[in-house]
Amino acid sequence: MLSKKLCNALNKQLNNELYSAYLYLSMSSYAASIGLKGSANWFMVQYQEEMVHAMKFYNYINSRGEHTELAAIAAPPTKFKNLLDMFEQTLTHEQFITSSINELTDLAQTEKDHATVIFLQWFVTEQIEEEENDRDIIGKLKLIGDNGQGLLMLDTELAARVFVPPPTTAAP
Repeated sequence: MLSKKLCNALNKQLNNELYSAYLYLSMSSYAASIGLKGSANWFMVQYQEEMVHAMKFYNYINSRGEHTELAAIAAPPTKFKNLLDMFEQTLTHEQFITSSINELTDLAQTEKDHATVIFLQWFVTEQIEEEENDRDIIGKLKLIGDNGQGLLMLDTELAARVFVPPPTTAAP
C-alpha cells in the first residue's frame, strides 16, 4: 500500500512524464516545419519513450491499489531559435526530470517502501542515458556551428533513431 504522500508524488511524476511527451511532440512538429525531418523523427521517438514512462507510472500506481490523478498539462513552447536551442532545452528538461526522480526515490527510501524504490531504479538508470544522449547531440551541434552541410549530416543521423518499446509496458 502506498502512503498518500508517496502516491501524490508518483502522480505528480506521471504528469511530469506526460508534459515531457507533450514537449517533445511540440519539438518534433517544429523540427518538421523547418525541414529537419530527421530531428523531427528523433523528437517523435522521444515522445513515444515519454509516453511509455508515463504509462509505467500509471500502471504502477494502479497495481499498488491506488488510482492515478491526471492534472492539466501546461502548454510547451512551440517555437525555438534553432536545433541547438531545442536540444539545450531538452537537456535542461531532462535534468529537471532527473532531479524529480531522485527526490521521489529519496521519499520512497525514507518511507521504507522497497517496492517503489525498486520500481524507480529503472528511471534512475534511464535518466543517465537521457542526459548523455542530449549532451552528445549538443556537442555535435556546437562543433557544426553554422555549417549547413554538417547540420544536414546530423539530421540524417537523427533520422535513424527508432522507437523500441521496453519488454513490457503493461506491468511495473
